[in-house]
Amino acid sequence: LSPIFTSPTYHKYDCNDYYEIDPKFGTMEDLKELVELCHQRGVQIILDLVVNHTSTRHVWFQKFLTAHQNYDDSDPYYDFYTWGTGSQPGRSFHKLGNTSHFYEGNFSNEMPELNYDNPNVRQAMVDVAKFYLDLGVDGFRFDAAKYIYYGEAERNTDFWDWYMGELRSIKPDVYSVAEVWDGDGVTIPYNSSTNCFNFTMSQVGGQIAQTAANGDPGVMARYIESYLQQIRALRPDAMLCSFIANHDMDRTAGFLPISNGRAFVGANLNILTPGSPFIYYGEEIGLRGSRGGANTDANRRLAMLWGDGDTVKDPIGADYDSAGRNGTVADQLPNGKSLYNHYKKLIAIRQANPEIAYGEFTALSFSGSRAGGFVSTYEGKSVAVIHNTTTKEVTLD
Repeated sequence: LSPIFTSPTYHKYDCNDYYEIDPKFGTMEDLKELVELCHQRGVQIILDLVVNHTSTRHVWFQKFLTAHQNYDDSDPYYDFYTWGTGSQPGRSFHKLGNTSHFYEGNFSNEMPELNYDNPNVRQAMVDVAKFYLDLGVDGFRFDAAKYIYYGEAERNTDFWDWYMGELRSIKPDVYSVAEVWDGDGVTIPYNSSTNCFNFTMSQVGGQIAQTAANGDPGVMARYIESYLQQIRALRPDAMLCSFIANHDMDRTAGFLPISNGRAFVGANLNILTPGSPFIYYGEEIGLRGSRGGANTDANRRLAMLWGDGDTVKDPIGADYDSAGRNGTVADQLPNGKSLYNHYKKLIAIRQANPEIAYGEFTALSFSGSRAGGFVSTYEGKSVAVIHNTTTKEVTLD
């Protein structure tokens, strides 16, 4: 689930209160019921947890502001957020009320950065995670994980080593995936403590889209093999978390169309990978949406239409033409060859062959052929996954 806590924005990445569910979604009792009903069906729930900043409306920030207005450095909230007496290169600081001080807010002046040099802040965020783990939540997606200490990669990885150690002491099998939007050279070290989304696989220039566009699957397989070797050297149970696009990117339907089949091949390449692939809602019906001239992420986060008397509305600021969204779920349900049903088949194949997710990965490539993939071995069984990205039949030895 993307952020569900009270917040002044539609996207809710600026939390007012980590212990209060936004009434647009329901209540804490509703969340408990959702977790219970999911667990009865073998479904796990992870929450999007934004730990590097809050909203300026959060009570912590209000107390921080009051402490500075009183110039009271004995107040326990005086150093709850990072602040200074002026700007610093590459970082964004904003005036703190009517004081001579400035607080850090790299995403927005309404998203102040918490100060993780303060042990009280660290404990407060452990307490938040513990509350939801005790409630039954299975893990977390950590937003903006490389911004705990802005531009300080080593301190960031040290923080996540510590934080995940604390969470594993509460729930040893806690699931985690972090957003470290960067190249592998920056992202890989974070895998010492948490899985990370693989941005090299994503977007129009990523491994998945480039391979789906008549590329060589063997190249992608060799990349995955190398990536797995690097992250498992840091942590044996580290895993690939592939995706094609997310809520900060233009929709995949814009560069992997249904009409020419690339949406289907892209789905194959993403879902039939080791580890834990992610689907951004709407991808399974080819939902369209892009920033375009409006320059707003709201157009990347449009309502997914189910075709059952939809009442859900688009986010504030969205102005994307609703006629060009590729229809509804109901449109695709009866069509056995629809993208929606293709995703169902892929997930069934994945579930029926656990070797794909869990096995020892060995890349395959065939000289002179646009076909390739991998063999994965798990508990004495091997499964081969071979992709043909051309429009013609290919014979392999």
